[in-house]
Formats: sequence, structure tokens, C-alpha cells
Amino acid sequence: MSYVENEGTAERPDPLHGRKLNVGIISPYSFETPGGVQFHIRDFAEELMKRGHTVEVLAPGRRTRDMPLWVTTNDSSFSIPYNGSVARLSYFGFVGPRTRRWVKQGHFDIVHLHEPETPSLSHKPLTMIHHPPFVGTFHAAFDPYPLALRVFQGYLRQYLSPLSAGICVSDAAKDVVKHYGPRKIRYDVIPNGINRGFFANAKPRQSWQGTKVAPTIGFLGRMGESRKGFSVFACAAYDIVKRYPSARFLCAGTGQRDALKILAKIDPSGSLVGHFEFLGRISDQDKARFYKSLDVYVAPQTGGESFGIVLVEAMAASCAVVSSDLEAFAAVAQDGKDAALFANGDGHDCARQIISLLDNPQRRQHLRRTGFEHSKRYDWPEVADRVLEVYARVLS
Repeated sequence: MSYVENEGTAERPDPLHGRKLNVGIISPYSFETPGGVQFHIRDFAEELMKRGHTVEVLAPGRRTRDMPLWVTTNDSSFSIPYNGSVARLSYFGFVGPRTRRWVKQGHFDIVHLHEPETPSLSHKPLTMIHHPPFVGTFHAAFDPYPLALRVFQGYLRQYLSPLSAGICVSDAAKDVVKHYGPRKIRYDVIPNGINRGFFANAKPRQSWQGTKVAPTIGFLGRMGESRKGFSVFACAAYDIVKRYPSARFLCAGTGQRDALKILAKIDPSGSLVGHFEFLGRISDQDKARFYKSLDVYVAPQTGGESFGIVLVEAMAASCAVVSSDLEAFAAVAQDGKDAALFANGDGHDCARQIISLLDNPQRRQHLRRTGFEHSKRYDWPEVADRVLEVYARVLS
């Protein structure tokens, strides 16, 4: 059974009492290879524009054909390993003066800086003497706390002092910010948002749907990044096929070559790979259909996650979720109420949780129902209201 969202138009209280803002948003990361922060900025900007606000976004890198016209790029970026991934930032040369000029010429009511602690565009306006109010959103979570931040935390606390307010996407992100963020400002925990109706109303794809004897279990992410946990997922699959010999493992995302190497290590006989189907990078529409089609979605990430957006998306599609017990994931799952949790990095425990759900359709259905209900608090209209409350407080 799946649940369908009724996208009504219920009136919500307006934190700004009808005032329309001109908002500038600065991304530290290039939109050429979008990730979680970029999607967050894009979707939030679209929600603001639906409400009649004016929004402009500045990001590193070059323009691409599918980039919205309200995104400006500075034609400059470089790649750097960051938090277990690779980030495309922009920092050197004329980047600072160009960013500050963009802020000055925009005549913004408020400027929203994402990850202003990162050496990139959102770091640059903080040296301005005259500027609109700055709000910073902090996305990153680390375990353990990085040495680089320990070294620079005194500098960062002073450098970030022009911020009028801080937003953290999770308690895990807030735990990090408390080390280096300015102590004089208030930090609100406001989660990332999703278009809940988009996932709730998706139609399953028949070829991706499973049966009682041949369930489909899904993975979404970059399989070549160790922190995304594909090796944990593959280890779990090795155990699952002993219980469900016809199980199918659908893998969406990049890194198939890396995935095949991992599978070869886990099962040199090569029989396990026959259970895997690699879908490659999929569109947003297919991602929603992907969640909707699965018997179980698995989030085996091992670290570097400040929020569980994939969990929320799957819940909104009324899909049963199994995830590692990372702090950020456990928070989204309400400590196991809305998703089955397994010990981080333990593929065998992951398999036990998946098999338990496959063996117990009633429990699986219960998770679908509770997860779907819980996903309401992450719907963009709800999340945007909370951000606008921060804006209203700052502007007052």
C-alpha cells in the first residue's frame, strides 16, 4: 500500500506579514555538479519565489544549460577533497571583490550564506563594512571534529561575527558549529526540505517492483565514495540472498565500476553480481518512482552526513527505510520509530534488519505509514516558514 499526498492550498501564517523581500543567496559549491547543498538552495529559492519574493543566487563555476536564470556564476572553481567527497569551490584571485560587488549591487534586504566557514564564495562578504543582514546556514557534520577546524576555530569565530543569525540543518551540524561559531548569535535547527507531494504522488515503475519471493532493495548514491556505504550494502546483500535467493538490488547513482570491484571482493565466485541492477544517474522524476517501487530502501552511509535527506525522500514516497545509526539519520528516524536502524558499518546487522522487514509485511507497512506521516515536517512550505521566521527576527 502507498499513500498519496493531497496537495491542498491551506493558508499559513506569514512570518513577514505580507512584506516581499529581495533575497541574495550565496552557495559555496558549484552548481555544475549539484549536491545536497545546491539542491537545498535551488528548492528553497523556488519556494520563496512562489511566495512573491525576489531571489538571486551566486555560485562558483560556469553556467550550464539547465541552470536557472536567477543563478549567477563567477566562472571560477577548483576541486578539493572535503568531508569524504570532492567539492568544487572558488576562493582565489578576484573572487572576493567580485562577490562583494555582487552583494553591493544586489540591494538585498538579506543575504543568506551557506556554509560560510568554507573557503569559498559564501566566506567572502563577511569582510564588508556596510552590508545587509547576513544569515548563515551550516550543513556540515563531522565525527570526529576535524583538526583543521580546531586550528582555525578562533579565527572563524571572529571572522563569522558579522552574522546576524545561524541556521543548522540538524543537531549534529549544531554540535559542530558550537566549536567555532560566534557565541553572540542564536542558532535555530531547521532541517532540509523536500517537495513532499512530488514523492508522495510518484507512480511506481513495474519493472522495479518486487514480489514476495523476489523483493527489490534499493541503494542511491555515489558508489565510489566509501562514506556512502556501498560496501556495507553489498555485504548485506550477500547475507540476504541466502534467505531470499531471488532478491534484486537496484542501485542508482554513479560508480558502477567501483561497485563491481567491491562485489568481486565480497563474492569472488561472481554469483552475487547477478542480483544487482545498476541504473546509473537517474532524473528527479525517476528517483521518486525508484523509492515508490522498492520493498526496502537502504541508507548505509558511514559518516560525513549532517542530515538524512534520502531517508526523508523515501519516507515521503511511503517506502520502508533501513539506515545506519548515524546521529543525523537516527534523528530523522526518531531513534528507530520511522526507520529500522543498524549498527554503522555492520553489513551483517544491516542484512538482519532488512530480512526482518521482508519477513514481516505488517512491520514494513507500519514503517511506511509512520515514515510518511513524519515526512510532513520536512515539506518545503513548512521549512520555508521557519527560515522566514529567522529572516523576520533579523530584520526586526
